[in-house]
Amino acid sequence: MTPQNNKLLNALSTDAQQRIFSHLKLVDLPRGKVIFEANEKLQYVYFPINSIVSLLYVMEDGSSADVSIIGNEGMVGIAVFMGGESTPRRAVVQSAGQAYRLSATELQNEFLNHPDIRLLLLRYTQSLFAQVAQTAVCNRHHSIGQQLCRWLLLSLDRIPGNDLTMTQELIANMLGVRREGVTEAAVKLQKAGIIHYKRGHISIIDRSRLETQSCECYKVVKNETERLR
Repeated sequence: MTPQNNKLLNALSTDAQQRIFSHLKLVDLPRGKVIFEANEKLQYVYFPINSIVSLLYVMEDGSSADVSIIGNEGMVGIAVFMGGESTPRRAVVQSAGQAYRLSATELQNEFLNHPDIRLLLLRYTQSLFAQVAQTAVCNRHHSIGQQLCRWLLLSLDRIPGNDLTMTQELIANMLGVRREGVTEAAVKLQKAGIIHYKRGHISIIDRSRLETQSCECYKVVKNETERLR
């Protein structure tokens, strides 16, 4: 694994890569690891390589819902350069893998002193905000089945391959819905030959049909992400 496996790091200029890469540390991210809690001052930012991190909004009663997912297209910890230093969301590893870690101070210095990096990070932030907004719309207006398809597709876009390792309970927590609803939707997709699910492993058999089963929210997020790269 190299830093270039992360699309945001790969988009940096040669000069920026020479400055930043020596400060990166490759770390393991096991599934379920909490990278940071809500309202916690961020000490590091993370650039996933083959892992996926979910940003969750946690309610007072402990219930939660996914507001965005981040993989090899971006970074975790935009509050570091947006001026807040913390965020009201929890960051949890959804799919295990690795990421490159960089100190918050180092990224802040790069953001403040180099306009090209500042522009790149702001464009990425715009695409992330688009995902958050579309997720809110999707959760309000679309069925659990459509939400599941959107979520699976966005997850696949952020890792290599067509296999995901996650339980239905985890998916339900991410979507903020009952597990029974996710189970029913997953069974329908499996009977249709679109996915294969067994013991926490999901394999996508027919991606094109999965896209037809999803709502328009997936394409909106995907198009905005590609436009702003």
